[in-house]
Amino acid sequence: MKYILVTALCFFSFNLFAQKPCEYTANVTDSIGTYKSTKEYLISEKVFGGNSNYIFYSLALTDGLPTLTLQLIQKSKDFVKANCFDKDSKVFLQLQNGKIVTLLHIDQENCGSMIRDDKGFDNRVKSGIFMFTKENYDDLKTSPVSLMRIKYLTDVEDIIFKKEFTAELDGKIYHPETYFIDNLRCVE
Repeated sequence: MKYILVTALCFFSFNLFAQKPCEYTANVTDSIGTYKSTKEYLISEKVFGGNSNYIFYSLALTDGLPTLTLQLIQKSKDFVKANCFDKDSKVFLQLQNGKIVTLLHIDQENCGSMIRDDKGFDNRVKSGIFMFTKENYDDLKTSPVSLMRIKYLTDVEDIIFKKEFTAELDGKIYHPETYFIDNLRCVE
């Protein structure tokens, strides 16, 4: 009887700690090289007074080089300020273990695109691709992120990560603090 109980306990604990499978939007290998990109993941959502701001992450692996794609969507009936990415833009991730990880923007200026929808909202969509540096890269696999600082061309923005939140956008539960712990393995 003890043997059956121990076996059942082990089986349930393996399922409890099993990693989720990686979800890719692209996984291509051809004569030019290889490219993998994970599904976009909502990291931050701010909805207040008719204004909405969303930040999405996705990880990509291009010929062995892991990168982070940061997509920002701003929605408002008022003027939407343009914060641009340039060659000096960076993303700083403060980890709960006290270390700071810096990601460097590729040399491509981007101020986003303005799109007006049928409800009269202005939507600014902006994407930036950031490269990981060797320093503290492994810490992202073990320590949750508590704060992200985005350095734009002319501005700086801080985003405090939540352990968990339910998005108004789609009603799903997201865990931004552990995004890298859960997903870096998908691009290695």
